[in-house]
Amino acid sequence: MDPITQGTFGGIFSQAFSSQRKMFAASFVGIIAGLSPDLDTLIRSNEDPLLHLEFHRQFTHSFIFIPFGALIVTLFTFYFVKKYVTFFENYIFACVGYSTHALLDACTSYGTQLLWPFSNYRFAWNSISIIDPLLTLPILILMILAVILKKKFLNIIGLIWIFSYLGFGFFQSSVALKEAKNLAKYRNHDFQKITVKPSLGNLFLWKIVYLYEGKYYVDSVNLIGQTKFCFGETIDKLDTNIHYKNLDKDSKQFKDILRFSWFSQEYIAYDKDKDLIIDVRYSAIPNEAEGLWGIKINSDPNYKDHVKWVVNRGNFFERGPKFKAMLFGDFCNKEI
Repeated sequence: MDPITQGTFGGIFSQAFSSQRKMFAASFVGIIAGLSPDLDTLIRSNEDPLLHLEFHRQFTHSFIFIPFGALIVTLFTFYFVKKYVTFFENYIFACVGYSTHALLDACTSYGTQLLWPFSNYRFAWNSISIIDPLLTLPILILMILAVILKKKFLNIIGLIWIFSYLGFGFFQSSVALKEAKNLAKYRNHDFQKITVKPSLGNLFLWKIVYLYEGKYYVDSVNLIGQTKFCFGETIDKLDTNIHYKNLDKDSKQFKDILRFSWFSQEYIAYDKDKDLIIDVRYSAIPNEAEGLWGIKINSDPNYKDHVKWVVNRGNFFERGPKFKAMLFGDFCNKEI
């Protein structure tokens, strides 16, 4: 999730464990704790562009690291709040705030290693978008008002909104998945795997990706009112024996493909127009197969280094009208 949401979650949940008199200190500690797991984004390498994929949402997001992460936060924040809370109270607030981060991240589709080091499985519950103002803004306002007015009931309202909104996200995800399966059935496609994820900032327009006979089918479904589909594109599933048959399987680049496949939960496709391997789960427009990021293979047989990391986010605002039409207009009007 975005930093504002992470900090707000940490703050408002820590408030719930404080008295009215100590809500400011609890909020401050909770916000810092809610943000701190993402310090793992600093783990990067100029030589290995995929290193950040392996460590982001890894050990700092694991359940087992929560007590240690909270202690680090406490050691950092206690100097600022020691006039208002004890060290133990500070630690409790930090534990609560820190623990919200990974669970919130797991609600998205990116993938979070909650069970590291016992498992490197990336939990992705696909119930909310990475950025969703309808989730964040109400609880941010309520958290601030609870501190200013010292009213605990405002905190309670914020928590009710959180659980209601997240619950609605899980419900919408189940509906979108059901409709995605109906779409595949309508096409007589016996899919190998299928996933759905909310598009940016809402719980009504969902991206559909499923695999059938070596191709990913990328569509979207609009759940506002009567279910409507936006039929989309197809793209080849990556097959290294076809697309990169001359690539040495002992090379760094081939191993990088395996690393990228793990990160993408094996939803990797081959963009033949750009000669690019993409994560097909993510695109600016939900029924398109143009990935937001991917990796580029150097075809030079003498090349010995890692793949090139490629990001493709620059044209989202230019394509905003299409996204808006899919969400609110008549662009998605295909019923099955």
